[in-house]
Amino acid sequence: MTSLDHGKFSRVTTVFHSLLALTVFLLFFTGYAVAFNAELWWLVELMGGNSGVLAVHRIAGFALIFLTAFWVFYMLLRMGGSVGLMAVLPTPDDVAAFVQDLKFAAGMVDERHPSARQFAGYSADEIPLLSYVGKGVIAIFTVELILLMISGLLIWQKTWLIDFYNSQSVVVAFVGFHGLLGVIMMMGVMFHTFEHGFHPAFYPVEMKAFLPKSDTPDFHGEAPSDAESATGIERLQLKPSWAWVTNVMGILTVIGIVSMLVASMEYGGYPISETLVFGEGSLLRTVGVNIGILVLFIGLFLSMYGNVLRARYMRQRTQEDRRGAAATDGGMETDD
Repeated sequence: MTSLDHGKFSRVTTVFHSLLALTVFLLFFTGYAVAFNAELWWLVELMGGNSGVLAVHRIAGFALIFLTAFWVFYMLLRMGGSVGLMAVLPTPDDVAAFVQDLKFAAGMVDERHPSARQFAGYSADEIPLLSYVGKGVIAIFTVELILLMISGLLIWQKTWLIDFYNSQSVVVAFVGFHGLLGVIMMMGVMFHTFEHGFHPAFYPVEMKAFLPKSDTPDFHGEAPSDAESATGIERLQLKPSWAWVTNVMGILTVIGIVSMLVASMEYGGYPISETLVFGEGSLLRTVGVNIGILVLFIGLFLSMYGNVLRARYMRQRTQEDRRGAAATDGGMETDD
């Protein structure tokens, strides 16, 4: 582990990230099991049939509302902190970084803007807590989650819509809007899983999403004297399995995203049928949709695996601290 992989966030942020991921994955599994029941019949049966799927979906939906409300209050209470609301708002430096990145991609400048450097070997003080890309991801996810929660509540209580608009077509429109947001967010989550789980510096898990900064040292071993090597990027080594695993995961991610989009459109509307009655799925569509679910399961597994590694790391740190304290007090170190 290098300082590139050290936690940048607080303990509350890392726990919130894991709980949010679990909730969102449950919503994906249950929502797509309902939408693509012909292709994902096994997932419907696994969760206890139609009534079980809908029950889990609604429970996960209310959990999402609770987590979102908690996070809003938490961010407001930490207005002056490193993870407060101001830390995720765009700044003039973010705009400049975006413009310079476009120029860098076009070969018009020689380097990226300092506010966009995340993995380029710079010292920790030179790397922003969140680049403009990270802030953009937070903004997009926030808007999508809010709209998904509102539309989901209105679909659940259809009488609210019918009584207000006196039209069943409004309910169908909200169902379609809810499905469209789900498809868009699904693409973002798949890409997010691929980007952060299979980056060569972090493969197979980006631990800074799970380890709070307060629980990780600045360096492992002796700190380098050269500030430019403070991230430890020069000591990174690619794992032998990284290349083929990343290629396979990239292919699965593309197939999963395309299949979900195509399946949504082939059902007679985007992203949901006008009649809300789905036909039988074809073999190719069934394979593609299940590949998409497989990618989501991999994302859930990586989230759980990150927490397992965090627990293992913290247990090792506790054992080392106890041994160090015993040695300082004049005791004898013993092997457990």
